Amino acid sequence: MKKIFSLLSNRADLSVIASWIEFGKNVLDLGCGDGSLLDYLIKNKKVKGTGVEIDVNKMLLCTKKGIPVIQYDLNSLFPFIGDNSFDYVILSQTLQELSRPDKVIDEITRISKFAILSFPNFGNYKIRFNLLLKGRMPKSKVLPYSWYDTPNIHLLTYLDFKEYCKYKNYKIVKTFFIKNNKLKKWLFLPNWSADACVVMIKKNGDKI
Repeated sequence: MKKIFSLLSNRADLSVIASWIEFGKNVLDLGCGDGSLLDYLIKNKKVKGTGVEIDVNKMLLCTKKGIPVIQYDLNSLFPFIGDNSFDYVILSQTLQELSRPDKVIDEITRISKFAILSFPNFGNYKIRFNLLLKGRMPKSKVLPYSWYDTPNIHLLTYLDFKEYCKYKNYKIVKTFFIKNNKLKKWLFLPNWSADACVVMIKKNGDKI
């Protein structure tokens, strides 16, 4: 996984996601950015990959790499995509930027066999102490924005996500935690100490 880490702009969450996806699968990457993850998966795991991105400049970077990419607003959902059309749908570091993240999670679990999400953990102890002691909206490496220019409109904690999955009857298949940009399969008090989380989920009861 260290090799993958170095190839994917030193993004720990992307290296975990890349390691989870098997050879030759059908993958949709939502908010794919410059296409680094899909580029790796297409070249090294021969996946059939498609990206979705709203930023034109990032789309151009994808096209230069030869990655199929569609311009689309994720908040519009995907009524034109059939159930289980993809083996994996990826939503990395984008969940907290959506206007209705719950609706998007419902959609990606409908159109895929497995959904993989990564998100910053707002329950991290540094964020808690920052807010408690300074009385201001906290900043961190994974949440570097000020209150007025942040794209993050629905911040959540690891426990929030676990409770949501239980409420919606989604099964958490795999989890990795990120601390100081290092991967942790197990972490003591993850809601307290993790900077970010990477989670694979599927609909409970699906025979996959």
